[in-house]
Amino acid sequence: METAMKPRKRFRLRFDFWSIVTISAFAFFLLFLVYPLFSIFINSFIVDGRLDFSNYQEFFSYRYYYEALLNSLLVAFFATIFACCLGIPLAYIMTRYDLPFKNLINILLVLTLMSPPFIGAYSWILMLGNNGFITNIFSDWFNIDLPTIYGLGGMIWVFSLQLYPHIYLYVSGALKTVDRSLEEASEGLGLFGLNRIRKITLPLIFPTVSMGAMMVFMSAFADFGTPRLLGQSDTLLPVLAFEMFINELGSSPAMASTISIVLLTITTSILFLQRYLIARKTYTMNSMNAPKLVRLRWPLKTAMMMGIAGLLTVSLIPQATVITTSFRQTNGPVFTSGFTLDSYREVFYRVPNAIINTFTYSSIAMVFMLVMGLLVSYVIVRRSSKLTALLDSLIMIPYVMPGTVLGISLILAFNEPPIEITGTWVILVIAYCIRRLPYTMRSSTAVLHQIDKSVEEASIS
Repeated sequence: METAMKPRKRFRLRFDFWSIVTISAFAFFLLFLVYPLFSIFINSFIVDGRLDFSNYQEFFSYRYYYEALLNSLLVAFFATIFACCLGIPLAYIMTRYDLPFKNLINILLVLTLMSPPFIGAYSWILMLGNNGFITNIFSDWFNIDLPTIYGLGGMIWVFSLQLYPHIYLYVSGALKTVDRSLEEASEGLGLFGLNRIRKITLPLIFPTVSMGAMMVFMSAFADFGTPRLLGQSDTLLPVLAFEMFINELGSSPAMASTISIVLLTITTSILFLQRYLIARKTYTMNSMNAPKLVRLRWPLKTAMMMGIAGLLTVSLIPQATVITTSFRQTNGPVFTSGFTLDSYREVFYRVPNAIINTFTYSSIAMVFMLVMGLLVSYVIVRRSSKLTALLDSLIMIPYVMPGTVLGISLILAFNEPPIEITGTWVILVIAYCIRRLPYTMRSSTAVLHQIDKSVEEASIS
């Protein structure tokens, strides 16, 4: 039975607590998001103090610039494809078959997401770099030269292994809600095995798959640390924007702004494309009949467990490498035999302030995000209006905004009076909040939508 959508109420300004929350949220995002983006947009058209399109003409005319764009698209595209090839089959196996150690496997998969791709890139350099220990073993013992970890192939490898758990978590949640009767009905029509998955299961979970794929694409396309370590001669857009903004031979803020606008335009276009593909069809089902777990014979079960164990081992190698090498003895920059705690003593002796600042600023940002995310989510869900809908759209802009773009825009906007916060801890906390608030708010709104409003009304009485 279809129900007509309720029209949004017009926002009426009333001087109460929730009106103050709404106004404060708008002021915060207009000042620290819209104004910096406007500044970076205007700056991309400024050449020698006058309005000009030559920055964009230069970007698409010189191979050095547009090749970085092509490299970024290539790396993000193939990282997304490989992440889907790993995450979707793994999610299907884990949700449809009766396998042991599922809870442990889920925990290990989440652990692979705990470290940023930067750590994964550093770990793979220790193993497969020009002087990596795996590279040296194959070269010295077997006289085999392994492919280099540097370049586009290495970046795709690191991103794929780092980001496929996103696909797994999204898809496994969707597969658990697929109505079993639909798949059983498809078998009555002659669809079995891969044909049933391709024509019935995958179309039903397509919105979830596309959302996970978009997250992987955005993460790979906007990441700075991995291409900075592994790129060498293959430059990607985030690194190029950073180099244009901070360059020993002379910075070019205008070109950095132009590259940032190109980055933001592409990520926004990907978001709209994903929404367009979902809007073309209707994906609805009754999830009352959850799928049953299929029991496998031991040869097939053993083969699946060995495949999962192999994938997890490769995925967890970066974390294991970082932990192990942190205890290795060193002689200057060179690792020597034996294990020690000297590296930890040196870190806590030389850079204690960096450790304290990291935890302090992150904690401040976390508290602010939790409080603001909960309050704004309540306003958007419980006091729905055209104004709160606009606020919801405004908050989602950082979801598709690369970190490099956010950093450059904040520096350009707040590096001079009346608001001069560049180089202070305040701009770091603001950047953390702007970047991650959409995730906090989306989680809060999802929970609030599930709470019946009558519960709150009953509590008032």
